[in-house]
Amino acid sequence: MPKVKIGDVNLHYLTVGRGTEMVMLHGFLGNLAVWHLAIAPALRGEFRMTTCDLRGHGYSDVTPDGYTTSSLARDLKGVLDALGLEQPILVGHSFGADVCLHFALLFPERVSKIVAIEAGLAALVHQRMDREWEGWRYWVSKLEEVGLIVPPEKRTDLDFLLNLSLETPKFYGPARGLPRNREPLINLIRHTTLLADYTEPGELTLDAIPRITADVLLMYGDRSHFLGSYEYLRHALPSVTPVLLPGGEHFGPLEQPELLTEEIRRFCGLPEMAGSGARKASVEASAMARPLFDHPAEAES
Repeated sequence: MPKVKIGDVNLHYLTVGRGTEMVMLHGFLGNLAVWHLAIAPALRGEFRMTTCDLRGHGYSDVTPDGYTTSSLARDLKGVLDALGLEQPILVGHSFGADVCLHFALLFPERVSKIVAIEAGLAALVHQRMDREWEGWRYWVSKLEEVGLIVPPEKRTDLDFLLNLSLETPKFYGPARGLPRNREPLINLIRHTTLLADYTEPGELTLDAIPRITADVLLMYGDRSHFLGSYEYLRHALPSVTPVLLPGGEHFGPLEQPELLTEEIRRFCGLPEMAGSGARKASVEASAMARPLFDHPAEAES
């Protein structure tokens, strides 16, 4: 499997397709497979897509630390340098979208466009830690759907919910219903700084967001619990196309890949594919803000 060595870390990647260069980053506790179920096959005729496993995820090396979006943005620059990618379109989901935005802040000359799907922002993590946050109820409901019991006193206990989430089967793709490979995820959660680093904004403070000059396609489900971040970003980013996907929650690349694909094509100036006229995503500014912690059920490893 192809890897590049960035400093002392080996990072796994795959490249498929032909056309305009595009680099895609998965979310928290996920891996690059999220792109290859539907989105990469749909776009491979127009884009040469490089999908990467973030440090500690998938087949990339696990390190004790280095999981802030600042560190991961520098990993991304190393990958681009090693592969000779000068100014690709960056696509990120959730934590991966945060990394893309952080990269654009640090290295604006290396970005063509950004597709940010369900970005969370460490600078807004305080919203997602409130005991009254609606996302706790959503998280508990997803666990109870598969028969896992969450005691009342644990319904806002991050560590408990994260570990219990590793007991869930896979929710998407051809392996739907099968058990997860839990051990690598347990190791990542318990023996690295990942959870602490997730809350560190570094240079990507709220005040820094307006300095991101790249064109950004900002996509969220209209039922997402990250809408607090959506509201902030759509007002703060200077060049932004905000889109709410009707009926979507947090896992758009898995839940609504066709809608995401059409929005990406439109943002990049490509014609709509035949039969896509039925999709219409809302771009209204009146969506209610409902912030969410990045739900670990996205892990498909």
